Amino acid sequence: MVPELRRRFNSSFRREAYEAFVTDLNDSLDRTLRFRVNESPLFLSSELASLLVRASQDVLGQLRSAERRGLLAGAVPPRLAVPGEAGHPWFLHIDFAVTRTPGGAWLPQLIELQGFPSLYGFQYYLNRKIREHFSLPEGLSAYFSGIDGRDYLQRLKRIIVAGQDPDTVVLLERYPSEQVTRADFVCMQQLVGIPTVCVSDLRVRNGRFHYPAGGREIPIHRIYNRIIFDLENRDECAICFRNDVEVTWVGHPNWFFEFSKYALPFLKGPFCPPCHVLAELKEYPPDLDRYVLKPLFAFSGAGVVVGPTREQLDAVRDPRHFILQRRVEYAPVLETPLGSSRVEIRMMFLWEDEPLLVNNLVRTSRGALMGVSRNQEEAWVGATLAYHPMG
Repeated sequence: MVPELRRRFNSSFRREAYEAFVTDLNDSLDRTLRFRVNESPLFLSSELASLLVRASQDVLGQLRSAERRGLLAGAVPPRLAVPGEAGHPWFLHIDFAVTRTPGGAWLPQLIELQGFPSLYGFQYYLNRKIREHFSLPEGLSAYFSGIDGRDYLQRLKRIIVAGQDPDTVVLLERYPSEQVTRADFVCMQQLVGIPTVCVSDLRVRNGRFHYPAGGREIPIHRIYNRIIFDLENRDECAICFRNDVEVTWVGHPNWFFEFSKYALPFLKGPFCPPCHVLAELKEYPPDLDRYVLKPLFAFSGAGVVVGPTREQLDAVRDPRHFILQRRVEYAPVLETPLGSSRVEIRMMFLWEDEPLLVNNLVRTSRGALMGVSRNQEEAWVGATLAYHPMG
């Protein structure tokens, strides 16, 4: 992206320095790191950074318009609707593939979006550790909207804790010690001060959730929710669907569905590849090898079929719950000693009174799939973040 910065970083790279960086990062997070961190961050040019911001605002504007028109009214499966929905998501991510036009210009292409928390704590730590272990030029930032790390952390605390005793605010997950994102839970406990609680430990007392700690039950006022509800875990998470409990969800589980793959068919424009609800197609596109089949209510790449056949589409049991999205051609972006990697950038918003673009997350791959859990063996791929010129 910025050839001089890339050449400088690659030429100064030392394997032992990278290993020390990853070891320090993992040690600082109680050795919970379960996905691969790339050897290098990404260096965005001002041009591409501005284009990503513009693409993010374009998609966000359409989402808010679609919300007003009621196009997303059917997004939440009735059996997975949680009471007490807020008026907007507190967290929003928009994922773009970095591509080029036939003329060679950069063109972000929408891949996914999510009204649900991501690695907000881990990306803060990752930025700190990269700067501690590698020499980066001055004038670069991983943050957007004119904020810095201190402001970012203050906003995160304000949204999640909101002045409550941190012991009464919990990060809620299913089997948290088994999650690939466990490192982020440790980050949130260190940065924001909230404990991680398994949904199986929730109890209801006097109309409020409680959790056990130190031989007593502590009331819960706010839940920083990291559970993605689906029909398979609905029964074990049934306590969360009660309507007789007073609690504030941060953010509310329903927004995982409302700002999600469900919204992709409604989004148009140069940054949004064509996308269709499978059940609404009168005929299949002739070039199915250039499409991706995705289940609406799954995540982390589960159930995705690249280049589906007509027979695979015909065999889908409930086509109302699948989308067919035009596949994009990722550009070779990140130059490494092992060849160029493809890049997907998650633009991360915090939404108080208005949504604010604050941070980013980058996934890189030389294979067909981008998820960090799928890129464990190769070097110079995995999770990282992008820096761009400030100002």
